[in-house]
Amino acid sequence: MRVRTLRPAVLLLAAVTAVTGLVVALSPPEASADTTICEKFGSTKIQGGRYVVQNNEWGASDGQCIRVSDTGFTITSGNHNVPTSGAPASYPAIYAGCHYGNCSSGSGLPLQVNGFGSLPSSVSYTTAGGYWDAAYDLWFDPNPNQTGQNTGAELMIWGSHQGPPQPIGSKVGTASLAGANWDVWIGNIGWNVISYVRQQTTNSLSVNLADFTGDAVRRGQVQTSWYLTSVQFGFEPWQGGPGLAVNSFSFSTSGSNPNPDPNPNPNPNPGPTSCRATHKITNSWQGGFTAEATITNTGSSAASNWRSTWTVPSGVTVTNGWNATVSQSGSTVTATAPGWSPDLAPGQSVTVGYQANGQAGAPSGFTLNGAQCS
Repeated sequence: MRVRTLRPAVLLLAAVTAVTGLVVALSPPEASADTTICEKFGSTKIQGGRYVVQNNEWGASDGQCIRVSDTGFTITSGNHNVPTSGAPASYPAIYAGCHYGNCSSGSGLPLQVNGFGSLPSSVSYTTAGGYWDAAYDLWFDPNPNQTGQNTGAELMIWGSHQGPPQPIGSKVGTASLAGANWDVWIGNIGWNVISYVRQQTTNSLSVNLADFTGDAVRRGQVQTSWYLTSVQFGFEPWQGGPGLAVNSFSFSTSGSNPNPDPNPNPNPNPGPTSCRATHKITNSWQGGFTAEATITNTGSSAASNWRSTWTVPSGVTVTNGWNATVSQSGSTVTATAPGWSPDLAPGQSVTVGYQANGQAGAPSGFTLNGAQCS
């Protein structure tokens, strides 16, 4: 398991501001062919400012340089060697949107999640030796104009990876998206982190990012009232780095609504107005237990793509589940419908089993697709 700290893009500016009280807007120059960036957080714009390319050597100090072209970048130096149990050395990336106040133009971002239409994006990239991942990084925030660290969620899509590094958190299930199967990992490091790891690695991706966001919403990791502030693609190297390259990248907010309902329904899944929940401990031992939660739809309409949440006592950590995809963020446990049984008809029940570490106790606050259960 690795631990990630912030990826600051403007630490130097923040330091100057703290000392002098002077705020200076950074506007990186447009890149010409084969521009080289070696500054830790140096960046430049390409394609008329449509995208920003950033070096972003945030987790190491051994020096990294990238060569920027009109369509992407290549890591040319910075043969990193940081422990794979910790944070990566860097995240050189190309992105659309705003990251720490450094913005591209014409991206259509920020965009509220409930205003999403299609969000097509494609990327092709070249891999190299070492330990690394090649991944999208999508950032969500309750504030549409976040100039610092996003506090909502971080959604990563690993197209390829090499070596022992793993995403933040723990594996909670799988998903079938963009014509492929993905392992789903969930964690929290002050903000939600949900990662999709492609089971068959690839050197190119063509995806609708709205599909991944929708899955994250159903799992309780992203809220529909939050804003997507940037879409990034790059590499997280722990060991190595030179030779990793983004050859092309595109992103569009095609079909999206930049002015959605200002009071969106926080429940993305149609469903019941009422439900009933029961809970029982099926086995317990020193330091752990198994339990079953039975959720019944007592409403008059079906719960489509059902999702149930509940709050466990302090110190309880869910380790696995069955009859649903079970995940945990803080004290909130989320069970989402399995692919073979996505809906709950009126009067129908589902029993979700799970195993946990900690003292066995009764949870509280059960919901079904946003409705409070009795």
